[in-house]
Amino acid sequence: MIKRFLNYVEIRTKITSLFTFLMTIAFLLYRREAIDWRLTGIFFAGMFLFDLATTAINNYIDTKTNHQTLQFKRSIALIIILILLGMSTILGLYLAYLTDIVILLLGGLCFLCGIFYTYGPVPISRQPLGEILSGVFYGLLIPFILMYINMPEGALLSVNLSFETISISLNVVPIVTVILFSIIPTCVTANIMLANNICDLEKDIQVKRHTLPYYLGRRALDLFAGLYYLTYIAIIVMVILRILSPICLIALLTFFIVKKNINEFLSVQDKETTFILAIKNYIIIMGTNTLMIFISLLFS
Repeated sequence: MIKRFLNYVEIRTKITSLFTFLMTIAFLLYRREAIDWRLTGIFFAGMFLFDLATTAINNYIDTKTNHQTLQFKRSIALIIILILLGMSTILGLYLAYLTDIVILLLGGLCFLCGIFYTYGPVPISRQPLGEILSGVFYGLLIPFILMYINMPEGALLSVNLSFETISISLNVVPIVTVILFSIIPTCVTANIMLANNICDLEKDIQVKRHTLPYYLGRRALDLFAGLYYLTYIAIIVMVILRILSPICLIALLTFFIVKKNINEFLSVQDKETTFILAIKNYIIIMGTNTLMIFISLLFS
């Protein structure tokens, strides 16, 4: 039962949210922010359960159209989805209650994107938006929400509401810091989706699933390589701007391994043999950067 559930929600794919979460926690500790572990724990639980729910929805819808077998009867599979969605929604609303409207709005945005990624008349997964949205939601919104709930009020932005006006005040330097920090998880997460869609391009065309590689053609491979290179540029820029410790430059040594994997994928794009290279690059880049930020704590 447990094994079937873990397969249904594809537990092995949850590294995208887990690594981003850990990397952001490491960054907050390095910046000597006072972490509110209660809010952080509620956010993690809600985020993780919703991640499980969106994967379950994806499998539930896909098996209906491609005639593959679910791990459970469809009625039970649907109940599991509703339970996961219900629990994550309750936690999200509770977090918004403990914080403010910014978390409520961002949580609602995540909820809508997760639901309509596979569900609806024109699912996001069938459009050239999957890579962008998966990268942004896993790579940018997770760090932003974590930093927002753990930094002093108004440190990133503040929203003032009245019956007549709505005003939003952004603090440029902290916002730019979040964006620069998010480049790494955003790019490597987007590349997992991009590699998947490149490998499935011919099958997707047959079922009229027009993903980003359909429109980019061979340029999708250039984008695949370029996103990885951008992560290394981001490391250098953040060290120069003193956002990260010079110790994090050690992560640049992974470039040679990542470059080898890039070249191998550029040679052959196959779901069975080379797609795994995108997963390996994700683990190498995210794992090394997270470790280096944690190590930086010892010298800050």
